[in-house]
Amino acid sequence: MRFAEFLRAAVLLSAGSGTALAAVTVLAATRNYDDIIAIVSVGWWFVASVIGALSEARANEGIARLMADARHQNGLPELRPAATLLNRLWVLLVVTLVAGGVGSFVPQVSGVAAGFSLLVALAWRRQGHAVEAIEERDAARFYVDRTSPLQAIRLIRTPGFGGRFLTADGRVPPEPGR
Repeated sequence: MRFAEFLRAAVLLSAGSGTALAAVTVLAATRNYDDIIAIVSVGWWFVASVIGALSEARANEGIARLMADARHQNGLPELRPAATLLNRLWVLLVVTLVAGGVGSFVPQVSGVAAGFSLLVALAWRRQGHAVEAIEERDAARFYVDRTSPLQAIRLIRTPGFGGRFLTADGRVPPEPGR
């Protein structure tokens, strides 16, 4: 799975986790008629969203280090996107399930977890674009390597086909100097 696509999927799954946990929090807080928990949770979600939205668009140091340490390979690696997502994001799944289960009885738990999921989703929303910009600059592609779920993520670097790629609306950009 391409690393930029993995980052986009991680953002969407984190946002989905935050949304589900927020729903659990609101349902559990209203079931107990506890307005304070709902108000404090919404305040935390707002603060977490602002912190995440104000994060920078460039690739963070950890991602830059991952890309610098990527193993070079001439051929494409085996592409298994579902297995890669489950292998690398299993912690998000476990945290969502546990926080959702506990949060149905103690809504503060799911409220705090929802805020962190939203913060991560907003903070990482541009990381995929930053990785694609580096790929375009270096004429390379980065893929998530197949590793154990308990090991750190590793990347594979493959040769690209030059630096001119389609724009977001599907057009070919003009050649430099034209």
